[in-house]
Amino acid sequence: MLKARLIARSSSLLTFAVALSACAGSNAPGAMTPPGVGPDARAQQARGVSGPDAAASVEYVYTANFGSGNVSGYSVNVKTGALTQLSSSPFAAGNGPVGVAIDPKGRYAYVGNFNANTISGYSIDAATGVLTALSGSPFPGGDEPYSAVIDASDKYVYVPNRGSNNVSAFALDAGTGALTALSGSPYPAGSGPVSAALDPKGKFLYLANRNGNNVTAYSIAKNGSLKQVTGSPFAAGTNPFAVIVDPSGKFVYVANYGSSTISAYTLDAKTGALTAVSGSPFGTAAGPYSVTVDKNGKFLYVPNNNADQVSAYTIDASTGALTQVAGSPYGAGQYTNGIGTDPLGKFVYAANEGSNNISAYVVNAKTGGLSPVSGSPFNAGGGPFEIGSCLVKGSACLPASI
Repeated sequence: MLKARLIARSSSLLTFAVALSACAGSNAPGAMTPPGVGPDARAQQARGVSGPDAAASVEYVYTANFGSGNVSGYSVNVKTGALTQLSSSPFAAGNGPVGVAIDPKGRYAYVGNFNANTISGYSIDAATGVLTALSGSPFPGGDEPYSAVIDASDKYVYVPNRGSNNVSAFALDAGTGALTALSGSPYPAGSGPVSAALDPKGKFLYLANRNGNNVTAYSIAKNGSLKQVTGSPFAAGTNPFAVIVDPSGKFVYVANYGSSTISAYTLDAKTGALTAVSGSPFGTAAGPYSVTVDKNGKFLYVPNNNADQVSAYTIDASTGALTQVAGSPYGAGQYTNGIGTDPLGKFVYAANEGSNNISAYVVNAKTGGLSPVSGSPFNAGGGPFEIGSCLVKGSACLPASI
């Protein structure tokens, strides 16, 4: 199996957070174009896009391919959810890329290279989806870096380092996209941090520590520095592989690979402290590897690595409790690792490490249920992990809210 797979299995765990990339040799339809951006109307129609949608929505999806050391990019047919690989994809990355993070202003993308201890940075061409390496990239990282997260102010980037049990903090240069380590970085974390998440206001940072079976929480100062919140770390299940904060900033969810559960917490908006939701942890299929929430905070999705499935849940807006959707779990490819929604909230994409492809689903807006996109799965590179996406607005490509 891929080295990433061997790493995950040998330790009986592994994961990373956000982002994605898809690889060479894909199939699928295309994206659409807003006024003044991207291809003309005839090109849109050739992709199966016309009318109001053609004038409103262009989306791209990216996946970091651990085994082939690159990032694949796709245009999204916003009517059907089908993926079409970009003509210049895949884009070179470092050794063992594990995720793609897009900054909130939609200008830059960052990829943690697990085996190279570096972070690749790219500019995003919103008209084409093409990624171009930034000057100075790759940037020095920690030991075994995972997927980056970028704060709401678009000033700071945080990357968990599994090998050195800490988190690196960087200043993001707005003009060039270059990363510079903050004074005091890296900051101590728990044992084996492999996933990071920020609250919507950028006040708090959370790390899932796969070997420590807990979540480390930090408050973020105006200068980007980190300080652990009182009560941190907070207990989780066995081998927590991923953490996410819902769009409302009220709830935090953790996928526990070893215990096949999802831990749910309420987030104290003043302190950042976490309190277990009544009924937590919630059961799921074997080996939950990642977690995502739709843009409205109504539905939660988890890829089950050991079951080759995707589980879907509704979220109680008052309590944060999870209820499995009727018909869940849904079939996926082999060793499903990463998962993400498109920014419009119409589709879910799951990265299948073992079968080197991406499963695509249409979301039922009322129930959260999933149905396969025609043509799914779509080819990816070697060992695709996390999924990331963005929506074109003007000259920027804005990431999904989660």
